[in-house]
Amino acid sequence: MHKRIIYQIKGMYRDDFRITGYEFGEGEKSVCIVGSSRGNEVQQIYCCSRLVKKCRQLEEEGRIKKGHKILIIPSINPYSMNIQKRFWPTDNTDINRMFPGYNLGETTQRIADGVFREIKDYAFGIQFTSFYMPGDFVPHVRMMDEGFSRVETAKQFGLPYVVIREVRPYDTTTLNYNWQVWNTQAFSLYTTTTARIEPKGAGQAVLAVMNFLSRQGMIKYSIPEQNEPQVLKDKEMISVRTAKSGIFEALVKTGEAVDVGQPLANIMDPYEGENLETLYSPVQGVVFFQHNEPLTYADTVVIKIVKR
Repeated sequence: MHKRIIYQIKGMYRDDFRITGYEFGEGEKSVCIVGSSRGNEVQQIYCCSRLVKKCRQLEEEGRIKKGHKILIIPSINPYSMNIQKRFWPTDNTDINRMFPGYNLGETTQRIADGVFREIKDYAFGIQFTSFYMPGDFVPHVRMMDEGFSRVETAKQFGLPYVVIREVRPYDTTTLNYNWQVWNTQAFSLYTTTTARIEPKGAGQAVLAVMNFLSRQGMIKYSIPEQNEPQVLKDKEMISVRTAKSGIFEALVKTGEAVDVGQPLANIMDPYEGENLETLYSPVQGVVFFQHNEPLTYADTVVIKIVKR
């Protein structure tokens, strides 16, 4: 294992800003794995820490095949993580909306530029990321419908779902999109949680990466037989919205099968405790995403269901 500083900015009032990378193996730049880009992505950095430990073990046992270099960057935003703030502390900008970066621009643009110069030439890119809405997911791999990445490659992670999403204008400044502009097959891995550690979901995410590296011939690793992942488009999911705002009381869990008409959640009056609204499943399917904050607004998507 080779630990090195990927990018560094001189700190004026506190310790220097450093982005640390862990390299394993030698040879071609085969795969780069990036963890948290936002300060609340605790599960994402946790997944990367477990991957660092696992790859160190594989390297010591001689199970990383010759000719392959693996780079793991657990976090590209340690400042925000230190104070548990989702975006950049001083101007509230999102580093994952600054790629490919600009070395004479704002701080987050410079960080994105410094990181991207180091990782743009890898054959594969894997990013542990989070959704723009707070909530828990069924673990899955997500990719854009226009780009350099391939569905058959995404299936090699062995996760239950491969989600294909449409490219939107703001995607052009994300790491995933720009990786593909530079001919890197890029995939986003969504684990169960974001702001808290969930060991079972992290273990599933680490196993998914091991599956991928093994199937790509980068490591010697025995992988179990798994069912064919279900491929679906994000627009095919059924969204369940609130009509009222209030306290959100979940009645189901992610990954749970639901029937038509089954109660999914209650929205309660925060002052009087009365039930303002009960959300029911409009279809038979599996709960794919669920809001996990105690409060919710009206007309907000709080549950997504994969229709059977």
